[in-house]
Amino acid sequence: MSERILSNEMESSEILEEMTLRPSTMDEYIGQDDLKSNLNIFIRAAKARNETLDHVLLYGPPGLGKTTLAYILANEMETNIRVTTGPSIERSGDLAAILSSLEPGDILFIDEIHRLSKVVEEVLYLAMEDFAIDIVVGNDGSTRALRLDLPPFTLVGATTRAGDLSAPLRDRFGIVSKLEYYTNSQLQTIVKRSSRVLRTNIKEDSVKEIGKRSRGTPRIANRLLRRVRDFAQVLNDNVIDLDITRQALSQLKVDELGLDDVDIRYLLGIIERFDGGPVGLEALASSISEEATTLEDVYEPYLLSIGFINRTQRGRVATPKAYEHLKIPLLQDLFSNE
Repeated sequence: MSERILSNEMESSEILEEMTLRPSTMDEYIGQDDLKSNLNIFIRAAKARNETLDHVLLYGPPGLGKTTLAYILANEMETNIRVTTGPSIERSGDLAAILSSLEPGDILFIDEIHRLSKVVEEVLYLAMEDFAIDIVVGNDGSTRALRLDLPPFTLVGATTRAGDLSAPLRDRFGIVSKLEYYTNSQLQTIVKRSSRVLRTNIKEDSVKEIGKRSRGTPRIANRLLRRVRDFAQVLNDNVIDLDITRQALSQLKVDELGLDDVDIRYLLGIIERFDGGPVGLEALASSISEEATTLEDVYEPYLLSIGFINRTQRGRVATPKAYEHLKIPLLQDLFSNE
C-alpha cells in the first residue's frame, strides 16, 4: 500500500512540475513564431469585436506545444478552458453533457480529436456552426428531437494525424495551423528557461547538449533536463555540467541526434531484416515488437525530418544517412570495395 501511495505522489509531482514549466502567455511561449504572430492578431480582433475566437485546429507531431497553446489561448482570451480527449467522448450524450456545461466564451480543448467517432462528430458539426445541439427525449414509444442552444464557445482541436480528420470536421475550423519542429537555438532557450523555473544549476555547454539531443521537441527537452538533473543531484552535487549530461544521456540511450532505443531498432529493422526496405509499416512494427501507430505518430516524423527514412508507396526505406549514422556500409559500397 505504501508503495502505491509513493508512486502516486511521484506521479503528482511530475504532473505539477510539467504544469509549472508550461508558459502561460504568448510572450513566454518560445518558437512557432509565425503561428504566434497570427494568433495574436486573431485574438486582438476577436476581443475588439467582443466575440469568441474562431475554432482552432492545431496539428503536428506530439510534444510541440499544442496543449500549451490551448491553455495560452484561454488565458489571452481571459476565459476558462475545458479539457478532454477524443477517445474519452464515447457517445453523443457525453459530448452533449460537456457542451451544455460551457459558459459564454469558454474554450473546449479536445486532444486527439481525430479519434472522435462518426456519431459524436455529427453532433459537433451543429455545435460548431450554430452553437446548438439536437437531443432526443422520450421513450421508445414516443420520442422527439429538441434543439438546445449553446453559449458561444471556441473549440480547439489537437491532433498528430490531421489526415485522419474527416473533411466536414476539418472544414469547420476557421484557424488551421501546423506546428513545426523547433531549432536547436529555440530548444536551448527552452532548456534555459526550464532550468531557471526548476532552480537548477546548469552549464552552458550542457544546455547545448540537451538541446541538440531533444529531437526538435520541447517536451523531450524538458524530460531530458529533469532526468539529467536526477543524475546531477545524485552524482555531481546538483551541478549539471557536460560530463554528467553526457553520462546521463548515455545511460538513457539517447544518442547525439536524439535517437533512442526504439529509433535504432526501427532503423536496424529496415536495414538488417528487410535489406534496407521497402517494408510495410505493419511488418516492420511486428518485427521489432512495437505498435504501428506509435511508430507512425511518434518516431517516423522525426526520422523523416532528419532524412533517415523515406515513405514510398511500397513501404519504408532507410536512406544513406541512416546507414552512415549507424556505421553500416551500404550494399553498393561493399561491392565497390571488392
